Amino acid sequence: MKIATVNVNGIRAAYRRGMGAWLEERRPDVMLLQEVRASDDVLEEHLGQEWTTAHQACDIKGRAGVAVASRLPATAVRVGLGNGAAEEPVDTGRWVEMDLDVPGSERPLTVVSVYIHSGTANTPKMDLKYAHLEKVTRRLGELAAQARDGERDVVVGGDLNIVHTELDLKNWKANHNKVSGVLDEEIAYLDKWFADGWVDVARKVAGERPGPYTWWSWRGKAFDNDAGWRIDYQLATPELAGRVSDAVVDRAPSYDQRFSDHAPMVATYDF
Repeated sequence: MKIATVNVNGIRAAYRRGMGAWLEERRPDVMLLQEVRASDDVLEEHLGQEWTTAHQACDIKGRAGVAVASRLPATAVRVGLGNGAAEEPVDTGRWVEMDLDVPGSERPLTVVSVYIHSGTANTPKMDLKYAHLEKVTRRLGELAAQARDGERDVVVGGDLNIVHTELDLKNWKANHNKVSGVLDEEIAYLDKWFADGWVDVARKVAGERPGPYTWWSWRGKAFDNDAGWRIDYQLATPELAGRVSDAVVDRAPSYDQRFSDHAPMVATYDF
């Protein structure tokens, strides 16, 4: 079973740049999409009828938006982190869960698409990011406990907008504790999640080596020089992480063949 996560940087723009060709060749079973920046109708028009989708658009037009698209039957969908209450507009379009029936699995698989605030260091935007991270942490704790009790397996995938260690950022020294995404206070959240049992699937497969990066600026020679950031993750509950047979980043062959400033991260789970 292949699960792909990708920040599409606008679904319409991604399709204009060739996302459809990547999708036809890769054929994932589940996609976790971020920065959809479109309505339900536009998303479904681009993906087609073969997918079951769950989508939360952002209340702020032209921003964020997350979706889960599955070729497998869905049994439930949960949207947002407000526990039934309305969320702040800046926190919308950032969290969608879908429960799936997976052949060969004794319990349901919950897949989550998440898009964490990017934030800006030393501004009020960081307060918004940390407040959102607190909500994410609470929900991850609930899902981890359910997995430990045997109720479900879980994959949380998306653009976390935080690197974990210097292996995840080409220019670590120039950015560490200077820009958002590389602040120790942010990194502490990842440390907490991993301590709670969540497994960083790409790092598990890649081992202790630089990258594989998932985001490169559109500007300059960042992509050509592979001066990237690894900010797109799949986090799996421990038992499910033990079934990972492969995890790769589908880096485009060249700058002009990219359909987003992010590359898809695709993991294969054996059931």
